[in-house]
Amino acid sequence: MSDLVPADTTEDVRTRAAGVSRQVAVLPVGSFEQHGGYLPLATDTLVACAVAREIAGAYPVHLLPPVTISCSHEHAAWPGTVSISSVTLHAVVRDIAASLRRSGVDALVVVNGHGGNYVLGNVVQESSARGERMALFPAAEDWEAARERAGVVTSLLTDMHAGEIETSILLHAHPEMLRPGYETSDFVADDRRHLLTLGMSGYTDSGVIGRPSLGSAEKGNELLASLAESFGAYFSLLTSDA
Repeated sequence: MSDLVPADTTEDVRTRAAGVSRQVAVLPVGSFEQHGGYLPLATDTLVACAVAREIAGAYPVHLLPPVTISCSHEHAAWPGTVSISSVTLHAVVRDIAASLRRSGVDALVVVNGHGGNYVLGNVVQESSARGERMALFPAAEDWEAARERAGVVTSLLTDMHAGEIETSILLHAHPEMLRPGYETSDFVADDRRHLLTLGMSGYTDSGVIGRPSLGSAEKGNELLASLAESFGAYFSLLTSDA
């Protein structure tokens, strides 16, 4: 689990900064919420960190430690889930961005591992409107490209929670964190129009919506590789002089 916390020293950061025209920081944002009986509560944090590490291996970015608790209110019916308010998460990300700018890092990419963190889109919109350099990654289009490249069978609509994608990434990046049961936990609930009102418990008893049985370490590796490639456009945008 030590790879969740960057091992950089301040000299590492200074050296990296000397080789780029504009510094870009990458902030993984996960959650602490139920993921069925076979994936850990920290799944979204593990996924966000895996994506962020892949990015840091390919681009000269300043990798930050993760935000590990976020907006998981729709999972409140399950033991272990912990949430903070959207107002708090908004403030945390804004404070981090402001602190980075004071130390000379004026671009921030938020790598979001939890679909319920809707407020992160607002943070980025508002920051961009103020002239600050910020992006939210991955977009749905990035996930779709990764899904196709990796041969993930389940659509993004169906693969909502603890399904093929998350199981695949953990099988690749943290296989020691999985417990038995993903092979027999498939459950589909594509019509979730009242999710914000009813929460997840209105649609699933197990907490799973997706097909985890189709997950594999090979798919997880390809998903991460595709996302790292997709990140190139974000890096170019944030480091351009425009």
